[in-house]
Amino acid sequence: MLKLPPVEIVEVGARDGLQNEKVLFTTEQKHKLITRAMDAGLKRLEVASFVHPKLVPQMADAEAVVESLPDIKGVEYVGLVLNKRGYLRALATREGNKRGVDEVGCVVTASNTFGEKNQGQTREESILVAKEIIKLAKRDGLQAQVTVSTAFGCPFEGEVSKQTVVDIVKALADAEPREIAIADTIGVATPRDVTELVGLIRAAVPGITLRAHFHNTRNTGIANAWAAYEAGVHILDSSIAGLGGCPFAPRATGNIGTEDLLYLLDRSGVETGVDLDKAIELGEWVGTVLGRSVPAMVTHAGGFPQPNNAS
Repeated sequence: MLKLPPVEIVEVGARDGLQNEKVLFTTEQKHKLITRAMDAGLKRLEVASFVHPKLVPQMADAEAVVESLPDIKGVEYVGLVLNKRGYLRALATREGNKRGVDEVGCVVTASNTFGEKNQGQTREESILVAKEIIKLAKRDGLQAQVTVSTAFGCPFEGEVSKQTVVDIVKALADAEPREIAIADTIGVATPRDVTELVGLIRAAVPGITLRAHFHNTRNTGIANAWAAYEAGVHILDSSIAGLGGCPFAPRATGNIGTEDLLYLLDRSGVETGVDLDKAIELGEWVGTVLGRSVPAMVTHAGGFPQPNNAS
């Protein structure tokens, strides 16, 4: 049997998953969420966002969360930064021989209106900021990657041209980030959209490593993840329990659930190095903290049924 390429899962639950939740997780609860995700086998985790706490209250303790995390070899901690001020906050977590974040993630918006509402930047401004942050990160010994948000549609402008996204990726590729992610921020994409956009990007910038970030707002997220995988994207974002959403995007709901993605990949013969049962248990714990049912479907249904040996 032909061995399929493995997938690297980037766990975004502690940042993107929590940022839109009304129930505020404590620093200790975030620490537990992240360390249990690591125990399940997740090795690259988005752990905090260095943004203004008045805009995203759930991220007000970003520095405290990072400082609480263990220094474990082979695990990478990612901090989201939207501007130079955020970058300098992320960099400061490494002062005094502290572990701090290993990687920063920048965001470029494919939609001007969304960019102005989300990060106070136009599309062109966000490209310039991201390129500056990537340059600074390389100078300071940090990994840097960038996500193109609203790559498949905008809550305010509607359709986003695929050529616009391709042009953004081409501009960002010049800065040589670790990778570029295409993000369906509001969950409007279909598998055909994903296949077409990935194909256009690969033709235009064949050397760039791509990642994909999907929301399940319209129940197409898992199908889109598989379409991205088949198109050659082998780094996928997901969130434990299927949490997520953007405070600046109306009706945008959760990321694809890590449990749901794991089930899809496991049953398809794609290796991830992540334990599905432990991910399900973590999703259940998240639900108890929130006091409600979580979106990820496999959290409720469980993995593939095992034989009942009872006579």
